[in-house]
Amino acid sequence: MKATVEKIDKNQVALHIEVEAEKLEKAINKAYKKLVGKINIPGFRKGKAPRMIIEARFGKEVFYEDALEFVVPEAYAQAIAENNIDPVDQPEIDVEKIEQGQPLVFKATVTVKPEVQLGEYKGVEVENKPVTVTDEDVQRQLETMQKRHARLITVGEEGEAQVGDTVTIDFEGFKDDEPFEGGKGEDYPLELGSNTFIPGFEEALIGAKVGENRDLNITFPAEYHVKTLAGQPAVFKTVVKEIKRKEYAAIDDEFAKDVSDFDSLDELKADIRKNLEESAEKTREQAKQNDVLEKVVANAELDVPQVMVDKRVEQLLEDYGQRLQYQGLSLDQFVEMTGQSKEDLKTQFVPEGLKSVKQELVLEAVAKAEALTVTEEEVDEEIETMANNYKQPAATIKKMLLSRGQIDNLKQSILLDKTVKFLVENANFVEA
Repeated sequence: MKATVEKIDKNQVALHIEVEAEKLEKAINKAYKKLVGKINIPGFRKGKAPRMIIEARFGKEVFYEDALEFVVPEAYAQAIAENNIDPVDQPEIDVEKIEQGQPLVFKATVTVKPEVQLGEYKGVEVENKPVTVTDEDVQRQLETMQKRHARLITVGEEGEAQVGDTVTIDFEGFKDDEPFEGGKGEDYPLELGSNTFIPGFEEALIGAKVGENRDLNITFPAEYHVKTLAGQPAVFKTVVKEIKRKEYAAIDDEFAKDVSDFDSLDELKADIRKNLEESAEKTREQAKQNDVLEKVVANAELDVPQVMVDKRVEQLLEDYGQRLQYQGLSLDQFVEMTGQSKEDLKTQFVPEGLKSVKQELVLEAVAKAEALTVTEEEVDEEIETMANNYKQPAATIKKMLLSRGQIDNLKQSILLDKTVKFLVENANFVEA
């Protein structure tokens, strides 16, 4: 096999490939064996007609299409390997010559990874923002715990609903004096101020008393997901059946005993401060990595092929759909509720997709420039970590990755992480 490479654009090449006549002949014969059982020739039992008889009847080209399916992928794979081509999309195949007894000639046009011109990547200057945890931060955490452990007490008939109260209501919505679908609820608990209902609904219940009937005049938002209600006025007839209010415990030693394993408030505060400092330190380390990587990418020059961005956007959309499923919502339901289309969502992911692809390409270039590699020991260590997280034997995890062809992906992930660490270790941090 012969192959030459022609650069036709920044990120596109054409491989001119010539396959030996002998290999083409083997592929044609393989195609004959595949198809002969489906061809009926008078005078021959089905599947027994000789190849030359079939070709004489239907033309020699009868087996070319299937023969190409056998020979082209193998030849293309060999050509890109021999010429160190790194494609990022499926090739466009153009058969230029196919004839029995002659070499097969075809052209494969494909988009490839862009060349990355690295700028400064070692010693980039980044601010090292200090970690500070104040008494106010500790107090806010205590107040959050206080709210989490609040008791709900029932408000008497004379009490009025306030922001933060949970009211139990019956309600039914009417548009033009007619009830509409989905606008009715019974014994519905609603926390006033939670902003979970249509704008204006919760505010209209402030001051209500138990047993009170209220007509709430509400206008649906213009972007409301039900088109027949979007921007339309409606009346919700409501009955307040119960009001419950949060009662907070005093933040003292007894509170500390109730909400933690500590015997005093001072011990609880010290533990909160320690946890906040550890969290802040992790956040700072992540910020340092992000800042270093952002500068290194900004210093590099590269032209990202659109196909790479499109693929990354598809991946981001798929990941987003999986996160929605954890919340009991499908991607189709989400776009319907928000009045968007999947194309709208894709557009929103484009900046993130472009940034992600750029970072990966630059990191690969740095790893190559610094001859960074991944050892089998590092792969095994990562598999061990995964095994501990999933509470599965490491051998089981490794077998799964091998069966799915994901070992190379794992190595790539380890290499990128290793490269980020290298960049951080070689950055110049200045105090903010």
